[in-house]
Amino acid sequence: MIESAAKAGEIEIKGVGKTYRTGKSVFRALDEIDLTIGANEFVTILGPSGCGKSTLLRIVAGLEEASEGELSVDAESIVGPGADRGMVFQGYTLFPWLTVRQNIEYGPKLRGVPILDRRKISNHYLRITRLESFANHFPKQLSGGMKQRVAIARALANGPKVLLMDEPFGALDAQTKLEMQEALLEVWDKEKTTVLFITHDIDEAIFLSQRIVVMAAGPGRVLREYRVELPAERTPEVREHPDFMKLKRELASLLKHREE
Repeated sequence: MIESAAKAGEIEIKGVGKTYRTGKSVFRALDEIDLTIGANEFVTILGPSGCGKSTLLRIVAGLEEASEGELSVDAESIVGPGADRGMVFQGYTLFPWLTVRQNIEYGPKLRGVPILDRRKISNHYLRITRLESFANHFPKQLSGGMKQRVAIARALANGPKVLLMDEPFGALDAQTKLEMQEALLEVWDKEKTTVLFITHDIDEAIFLSQRIVVMAAGPGRVLREYRVELPAERTPEVREHPDFMKLKRELASLLKHREE
């Protein structure tokens, strides 16, 4: 693991709301969001389109401002983007003119990290994302799953406390999506980084998470939280576990009733 300057990563979200105003039009996107996400915890926000989950993630990332409320990482207020938070989007957002290694080293290079240290960092993340043999490839030469692994490696190369992921596997085919979920858990286990993950996929939320936060729309708010009581090692067989199936039915029922 590449050590970051600080090893914690507790996220505090207190009374956060978001209102958009365009002329005379007012839209309340988020209302009174209260969440605490512990250091090294993997938390997924689950909800239908339009419930504000991506808006909340962008506020935590510092890409948008909350209309009210407070946010912090390890008691440090969030006032904009910061190196303590890495972001992975659904789109790959890689630099097409850079190789896989150069994409991973881009952040450390901007921070003035010496070349030999940058090489150690990229070697580490190439290894744990299983991309060592693709170090000199360009993004156009990679599959969708590989591109997203590069995006994850690039985000982690800056040593963030928190990894923010906005439906990162939503554009992948079903089989690649399952493989990427397993790969992400392997990386998370090695890196001990706090993860806040956004999805509308119930199976994905259960498989990945230690805790699931369900959001509802109109305006976006926390509806309920679930602790995922499954084996720590999430093998594919976990998807057939009785507790997995029970939670899946409960979540599906909750979301269905909210949409009716």
